[in-house]
Parts: sequence; C-alpha cells; structure tokens
Amino acid sequence: MTLIKRAFAAAVAAVVLAAPAAPAHADDRLTDLGVPLQDVLLLGGTVAPGPGGTPVLWAASSGAPAHLNAVDPATGAEVTRLDLPGAAGAWAVDATPDGSVYAGTYGDGRLYRWTPGGGVTDLGRPIASENFIWSVAAGEGATVYGGTYPGGRLFAYDPATGVRDYGKLSPSHSYVRSVSYADGKIYAGTENPAALFEVDAASGAVRRLPAPPGIDLTDRWAYDVDVEAGYLYVRLGSAFPAPLHVWDIAAGAWVDALETAHGLDVSPPDDEGRVYFVKAGELVRYDPRTKVVTPTGMPFVGRVANTRGIGWAELGLPDYPGKSLVGLLWRGMMFRYNPQTGAKSFVQSGIKGEPIDVTAIADGPDGRVYTGGFLNGGFAALDPGTGEREEFHTFSQTEALATHRGKLYVGAYPDARLYAYDPALPWNSPEYSPSPEPGPAPNPARLADFAADKQIRPRALTSAGKYLAAGTMPDLGHLGGVLALWDPETGALKHAERNVVKDQSIVSLAYRDGVLYGGTSIYSGQSATEPTQPEAKLFAWSVRHDKLLWEIVPAPGKPAIPALTFDDRGRLWGIAGGEVFGVNVHARKVVDRLTLSASSSSGGQLAFNAADKLLYGAHAGKEAFTLDPRTLARAVIKQGPVHHLAVHRSGDVYFAEGPKLFRYRP
Repeated sequence: MTLIKRAFAAAVAAVVLAAPAAPAHADDRLTDLGVPLQDVLLLGGTVAPGPGGTPVLWAASSGAPAHLNAVDPATGAEVTRLDLPGAAGAWAVDATPDGSVYAGTYGDGRLYRWTPGGGVTDLGRPIASENFIWSVAAGEGATVYGGTYPGGRLFAYDPATGVRDYGKLSPSHSYVRSVSYADGKIYAGTENPAALFEVDAASGAVRRLPAPPGIDLTDRWAYDVDVEAGYLYVRLGSAFPAPLHVWDIAAGAWVDALETAHGLDVSPPDDEGRVYFVKAGELVRYDPRTKVVTPTGMPFVGRVANTRGIGWAELGLPDYPGKSLVGLLWRGMMFRYNPQTGAKSFVQSGIKGEPIDVTAIADGPDGRVYTGGFLNGGFAALDPGTGEREEFHTFSQTEALATHRGKLYVGAYPDARLYAYDPALPWNSPEYSPSPEPGPAPNPARLADFAADKQIRPRALTSAGKYLAAGTMPDLGHLGGVLALWDPETGALKHAERNVVKDQSIVSLAYRDGVLYGGTSIYSGQSATEPTQPEAKLFAWSVRHDKLLWEIVPAPGKPAIPALTFDDRGRLWGIAGGEVFGVNVHARKVVDRLTLSASSSSGGQLAFNAADKLLYGAHAGKEAFTLDPRTLARAVIKQGPVHHLAVHRSGDVYFAEGPKLFRYRP
C-alpha cells in the first residue's frame, strides 16, 4: 500500500461512523453457564405479627424480584415468601399498629404493603421524583413515614388519605437515610455531613436538632435513627461500627454516647425501658436512665454484624421462657437470646438465596474463571472447560479482579479495600465467613484500604511489572481518585497519590513498558456528588519515576473511560460512552475512532484477545461485540444488557448479563 493510500485509510478510520454491526452467527459458540453467584442478602427487617397473628421475623431479601420473607422465630423455618414485583430489594421494612407490613424499595422507589387479609399491594412511587426509599417508620394506625433519595424528601402514607409529601428537609442533602416516629414527631437523619431533624407530623413544622457536643459531623451519616421509650438513639457514622448518641426527648438534650455500636437498629424496650443492640461485636443491654451497659456474652463476629430487624417473641422453647430477643443478620442467620436464662443461639433461617449480579470477571492465576458480585457480593471459581462452579464463598461486593504473579487480587466495596487470594491455599475469610474457631491465615488476605483518602470503590486493577496497580473512586462528598502501586515483595504500598487528574476518579488501567495508562471518570463513587470537570481524560504515568507524563481528552464530551486495553501492535484502545478509540501512545493522540452510538454511558468493557487478534467489548449495556482493530469491522456476539466481560488465556470470552454468565468460543 502506498503512503498516500495508508494516509487516506487512516483518515477514514479515524472518523468512521459505525454501520449496523454484522451478526456473529455465534449460536453454536455461545454457552449459557447459568448463575455462578447466589446467596441471601437481607437489608431491612422487623419483628411483628405474621400471617397467623403471632410474631415472626419479617425481612426483605434482594433478588429479581425481591421478596418479603417471614420466618418462625422458634425454628427459623420459612412462614411465607412474598414477591415484591418489579423491586430489586428493600432497606426499608416496618410494621404499623394495624398489622400492616410496609417495604420501601431501591432502584424504583416503590412502596409495598402487606395485610393479613389482602396480601401484598404495590402502592407505586409515593413521590414520582424519588427512586430510593431508604427508611420507613411506623406511625399511628396504618400510617407509615419514609425517607428518600435523590431528593432528600420525607413522606407519609395513610391508606385512608394517600401520600403526603413533607418536602425536602435540607437544601444541601440528597438522602433521608433514617426515619423514626413517636408521639406525633418524625425524626429523620441525612448523609454526611450528618443532619438530624424533628418534624411535626400534623403541621409539618421542621426543627433541626443540634449536633452532639464536640462532634464533627463531617464524613458522618445519621445512619440509624430509633426512638424507644422517650429516647432517641442516633448512630453517627456509616454501615460499620460507630458511636451511638442518646437524646433525651423530654429534656431536649444529648445525654450519652456509646462507642463502637453496630446498626441497623436498637431493640424495642423491655419491661424496664432497657434496649438491646450489638456493641463491639457483642449483644449488650443498655439502660438510658442509669447509662449502664450490660454484656450478654453473645458474640457477633465478622465484618458485617448489623441486625436486620430485632424484637421480642415468645418461642415456647425450654431454655427460652417468656419473651426472648430475636433478630436476623444479613446472610439469613437468625439469633435468639433469653434475658431470664441467658440462653443464646444462632440458627440458619429458611430464607432462600437469590441470584447475584456479576460485577467482575477474571482469568485466575490457576486458569479458572473467577467472578465477583454486586451488593451481597460472593466469590466463585469455575472450571473453564466445563463451566461448572467449583467454589463459592460469601464475600464483599467486588469492584474489580486481576491476576498478578500467582495470585488473584480483589478490589472490594466499601472503603476501597484490596485483597490477595492464593488459590493454592484454603479459603479463610474471618470478615465474611467467620468461625468461632481459629483458622489458617486469612485468604483472601486484606492488604490495604483507602478509607483515609475518602475512597470507596477500587474500580481499576491491573498487573504493572512487579507491582499491582489500583485506581479508585472517592466516597460521597469527595472528588479525586487514588492511583496506587502495591509491591507484593515488600508487602507495602510503593506509591499512592490522589488527584492524579484533578477531581477525577480512576476507572481503568493498562500497562506497557514501564508506563501505566489510566482512564478517568468525572464522577465520584457516589452519584450524589456533583462533578466539577466536563469530560474524562486519558493519562500516562511513569511507574519508575512516580510522575505524570501526559494527559489528553480522547473522547470529547464523554464522562468516563471505563476500559483500556493494548492490542498486539502496541496500540492502546479505550471505550467511552458510544465510542471506541485507538491511541498511538508515542504520538499521544487518537488515531482511530469508531462511533457505536450517541450514548454517554459511563459503563463499558473492552479487552484484546490474542487468540484471534480481535477486541471484545460491551457497549452501554446493549450488546457484546467484536471489533477488528485493523479494519474497525464490528460484529455483535449477543444483544442484551452486557456490562462485564473478560478474555481467558484459552481465547474463550466470558461475559455477564445480570447474574447470568456466558462463554463465547471464537
């Protein structure tokens, strides 16, 4: 080809618009491997009368659809399992004095009501603008109060009068995270910086309560708010142990603070006004009048020891006379404690596990295919030949997976945590698979986290010479990700720098010849944080010199570059919204561009397959495709909501649609 023809071809390739992609005719090459991740995830719950009129443990389990479950507190057996059509899950569950049970859901922001005679009724969205109901609290009769996101609104629902919108409680807050009610007053807490409000249920008058003395509310949520027997209990922190502050409603003053309290609730009071909750990994009793904390000797182990509903029930068991305290934990484990005898026990309930959406896929160091999941997480290893699942473990929500020097590295949410898993050693996760007996060394081993840098998601991981490289997204209210290099030989971070690109997260990484290339996102790891930058960037970083070499805007106007990969010619490819682009890293400029659609999605995947020298991608949750990096010819492997994809060393390509995993053999 002459130089003129080459120049003409390059010019055409650089601006070509995608024609409709040719089908790949992949039916005989595409295998549905089923659901690799399945587990119980309980978010909201309460103890209240069930279908038979006696107390049960109510809990919402995440799934497609979500379910409202009732469990027998004496045996753990399933009493009923009710669909919440169209809902993915619910943090918000409570029961009103008339016998109704309400569930407020996330993703669609709908309210559901169960009644003994009418079953489950979908009440729709109480407020059309809100897609997340974070909390509901029982009022008088059949009335329930709820808090929402993204508008930070408070509402009431009464079957007789419908919805009442109390409006946005604070102009600077997007979440009403927690709600409670007593004696005509609604109490509501927000995200960071935490704010606490008292709202008159009748008039709607709003009063902001003062912060506890000496407490800086920056980076603290009013995560849990409970009113019990004249006292308001407010846990200021996050999903993990934090101080529980006590407000005397009659006195109008903060009267106590209890360190290392777990959520999500304190119990209803016993006959003497004392409440129970989990503190520093143990169930304790607290008397707000004397401020005395009494241990029960009942341990709660693991990273997540938050109660999903806690209350009182008569069990009719020999060691549990009278009323016993009962509750559920996030994986469906039920606990029981009797104050008279001190009897205590944990029982796995009969709540069924649900499929978990896959959020990360990787070719592991042992050649197996590994997947990690969303929200309730999970960790699975599959045989690449048969597609059979060989391992499953309870684990954290996974943001990224990468193989590096014989180990599989895991990026976990929240706190932007890094773990190393050695498949040659036994699985042992004291955080997520806790055992009362000492086990071998932790595996996955926790290496580091970036909570101190206000980071929440380690979205990008890649092998970078002798180092593992990580890129992160910050927590709510912050901008600017961290670029980190972990040295497995020394067991330390060789480098960690925030704001490599000002106010942008690092969501993709690729490595070649001593240089890390990073793709950014203008967004934080929490959507409520407003970006300050107009478009995503591509940057180059010298690993040896810990120095930014250059940055460019390869896809003008696009908010994120979620994937980067090198082809066999040394050209760097990325995807951004509806565009795939190729970069000559020596010339520091885009030399190829293909427009797939007008999408400005911040998601997408792209990986090079050395077996057939094609790029494999996932575009805007619409399709999985191949792209020839030499001709820019594209073919669709499968249409559907594909978001995650990885190439195996065999040349097989694995991708996920929600919880289902597929294998494509070129």
